[in-house]
Amino acid sequence: MNKIEHIGIAVKDLEKSNEIFSSIFGEKHYKIEAVESEGVKTSFFKIGNNKIELLEATNKDSPIAKFLEKKGEGVHHIAFAVDDILIEVKRLKKEGFTILNEIPKKGADNKLVVFLHPKTTNGVLIELCQEIASF
Repeated sequence: MNKIEHIGIAVKDLEKSNEIFSSIFGEKHYKIEAVESEGVKTSFFKIGNNKIELLEATNKDSPIAKFLEKKGEGVHHIAFAVDDILIEVKRLKKEGFTILNEIPKKGADNKLVVFLHPKTTNGVLIELCQEIASF
């Protein structure tokens, strides 16, 4: 793993949250993107070398909607950049981690993504991200 790629924050109202985080960071988001397969609309902020992803559910059955219902707004996941997502999945499976989707899927911000189950990562949802261009 190379670095923290981004921190994902589940929000109820993306427009309102964009205003809040714009005030905090002193700049606006650089991208809004829908990920239909996950039932989510995302907004990204870049702060130095770091990124924050805000996630709003677009349907009541999406993972973000379920998270918000159970836990409320807040940190949803931490994403790590990897060079080869398939090698990392294989390595982490050998280490005993539960992979939620062994086949990488297209995520936001031009990434392929895989998630590790929080039951095997001390309660933290971990996302592995690889630039699609390098896949």
